[in-house]
Amino acid sequence: MAYRGEVLSVDELRRRSDAQPRGVVANIGVRHTAAGNAARITDLLRAGESAAAAWRFGILQTLDDYRSSLRRAGTTAAADVFADEPAPTGSRELDAAFAALAEHLAAADAWTPPAWAADTARTVPGQWFATTPALFRDEAVADSPPAFRKRGIFITRYALSRA
Repeated sequence: MAYRGEVLSVDELRRRSDAQPRGVVANIGVRHTAAGNAARITDLLRAGESAAAAWRFGILQTLDDYRSSLRRAGTTAAADVFADEPAPTGSRELDAAFAALAEHLAAADAWTPPAWAADTARTVPGQWFATTPALFRDEAVADSPPAFRKRGIFITRYALSRA
């Protein structure tokens, strides 16, 4: 039997999900934080993992944790994912990415970013294309959200899209 349904893009799935009414399901507090994820990727980097691999396990995991908290308990709880400053990971790129993500989400969801996100030390010397292949770097330069761009991090518009 052939599939007869509609195949939707990740962006369309997110759009439809975001359009659903939200209510606080349960306020059990924040389970995972940017600071905790930074500590875990510090261990990965020390074990020899690349910054690109650490991006997936740190930055994208923090994004997932934020969105889960947002759905479950609202904006205040979601902002608490970034309440504690992440300790340096050993990668200036990833340290800058945590700050960029906090600022980006704060702007998107209308909350005040944490003070630590404004630290100018959380900037990449030069440019970093995170996990963007060379083929898409022009697109990343054009599309990168302002919070990432100003820190020298360039990502495509799909880099923060999650299913």
